[in-house]
Amino acid sequence: MKHTLKGAVSAVILCTLMQPGYAQDVTASELPSPSSKGEATQATATANAAVASRLPIDDQQDYEDAKRGFLASEPDLEAIYDENGKVVWPMAKLSSFTGEAPDTVNPSLWRQAQLSAMHGIFEVKDGIYQVRGYDISVMTVIRGETGWIIVDPLSTRETAAAAMELVTKTLGERPITGLIYTHGHADHYGGAAGVIDPEEAEAQGVPIIAPLGFADSISAESAVAGIHMSRRAVPMLGTALEVSEIGHVSSGLGPRFPNGKIGMIAPTEEIGGDDYKRTIDGIEFVFVDAAGTEAPAEFMFYLPQFDAICTAEVATRTLHNALTPRGAKVRDFLRWSEVLDHMLLEYGDKVDVSFASHHWPVWDQENIQDYLRRQRDVYRYTHDQVLRRANKGQTMIEIAEDIPEPEIQQQNFDTRGYYGTNNHNTKAVYQFYYGWWDGNPANYYQHPPVQKAERFVDAMGGIDAVIAEGIEAFEAGDYRWSAEVLNHAVFAAPDNKLAREWLSATYEQLGFQAESGTWRSYFLTAAREVLNGPPGQGSISRNASYFASLPTARLLDLLAVQYAPERMSREPYDLNIVFTDTEEMATIQVGKATAFPRTGVQSDEAAATMTTTKKAFVTLFSGSATVPDLIASGDASVSGDEAAFNAYIETLDGPEFWFNIVEP
Repeated sequence: MKHTLKGAVSAVILCTLMQPGYAQDVTASELPSPSSKGEATQATATANAAVASRLPIDDQQDYEDAKRGFLASEPDLEAIYDENGKVVWPMAKLSSFTGEAPDTVNPSLWRQAQLSAMHGIFEVKDGIYQVRGYDISVMTVIRGETGWIIVDPLSTRETAAAAMELVTKTLGERPITGLIYTHGHADHYGGAAGVIDPEEAEAQGVPIIAPLGFADSISAESAVAGIHMSRRAVPMLGTALEVSEIGHVSSGLGPRFPNGKIGMIAPTEEIGGDDYKRTIDGIEFVFVDAAGTEAPAEFMFYLPQFDAICTAEVATRTLHNALTPRGAKVRDFLRWSEVLDHMLLEYGDKVDVSFASHHWPVWDQENIQDYLRRQRDVYRYTHDQVLRRANKGQTMIEIAEDIPEPEIQQQNFDTRGYYGTNNHNTKAVYQFYYGWWDGNPANYYQHPPVQKAERFVDAMGGIDAVIAEGIEAFEAGDYRWSAEVLNHAVFAAPDNKLAREWLSATYEQLGFQAESGTWRSYFLTAAREVLNGPPGQGSISRNASYFASLPTARLLDLLAVQYAPERMSREPYDLNIVFTDTEEMATIQVGKATAFPRTGVQSDEAAATMTTTKKAFVTLFSGSATVPDLIASGDASVSGDEAAFNAYIETLDGPEFWFNIVEP
């Protein structure tokens, strides 16, 4: 039901809003609170109905494909739990979206949610199987000569273990004879320890294959810049939202990100180059480099013995992101399209099935060729049309509003914006080439958000006038303007409850209308945060063993970005570190501006040298141990000035995870 202003208050407000200069006349007592919480307004219901009317929502081909090859499931599995009884994966809730979409969910996203939540083990073709619906990603199991080759072992130990249990129950027990990470995002390696014990993998010499640059890429995204990205991933992936018709429905890329333990078994081999052949347990893989597309380090592969290709996350059943909302390096859509064209040219006439790291496969050669061509073209279209308009002088925002939806998206669901969006991607392509600035000097040196908001509110006649403007926009269904106006109100007057309530109501309607799962989750999480603050739950966490598995250089980079030089109370000095478990050495030059790390060397003039293991060293900056603790336990020894190490540890300014996003 549409929210309306009521009675005399409605008459006063609406009459006032119609007059020039109304802002000076509105008082707080005349402003109502929103009453649409948890309900779609008429504007939202109408917008969602329009989506359903212009798309072939009832087309059943995707449903048939998503069910194809079904072998088994756990129909009574309500949820996957961790060792403490906490829900990691709400299986039953994610499978509960049946029938027609409610007004609170974009019908196109509702359809995607139904398809992505189908869970069980499926035969892609004889010898290739997938476990789907157990995670945001898909785990592929390939039958080798002596065991199972696992491709992308999901996000967490718990979901991967449950998936592997279903594999064993359905197909029989076989050893793990290969582990493949298609790229360096956590949902494709984080559950490795749930598939095979790390010590067992090492003892048996199991090849663990990753693309060239994998270790460095995950260090950059998950460690050095990882806290900020992980915080923004909470609203992006909706991990703090309840699964419901007014909450999280789907990430678009898969059902949702699980709340379990993320770990990693380090690769034994990184592979680069196009069409690189490597045999694993009797199965020939032809790897195709896709670095710089969906991830900084990524590959796809061709399986000649199966007439199959794996497109990793470069081609899935959605339009992807040029710039993920959690923040990352902008991706190269030109290269993305070229990599897909390479797959089409080299392997399009050699295969009868294409599977990926998300969603369900594509069968039959002609369908695969059309699919690869559509995927190629949707990325190239965005790239080329942004550059065409930019070279005619249009700015990033103007381009995003100007580029029309291409025809290939209007009838083909696999190119629709369930994860990435046209609006967001056009801006990212512009940023890739031109940076964040549009060339207008007025936008080059702006005031910070709070100062800008205070001036904005003052110029509009005060906080009550600004809220009234936001209400007017809300009532008109103009939620984009309502969000902008009310965001200024919240930043200028963070204690104003009414401003927060109306901004929350605005974000909720934007979420209800979003076709993109990430946009929906971000708006709905923001709707809650602006009222209640950061959620304090749903974080994507990594344990100490994860950080210990990082390359030493990247681990020390993580410490370098925590260095607070203003806390340094001594003259500059060097520290040496020796890791006995990895047989590595390093030096940290603790100076006035940086704590600069160097690996593979030792300083002859070091104030102190610590001999320890990487795992023990990680506990120093995780806060679970001190230098004296490690010495007392025998996990470390220090020669020279022990106080120098203590002084260095005290300079580290640890991150704060639950920083504000939608409020000052």
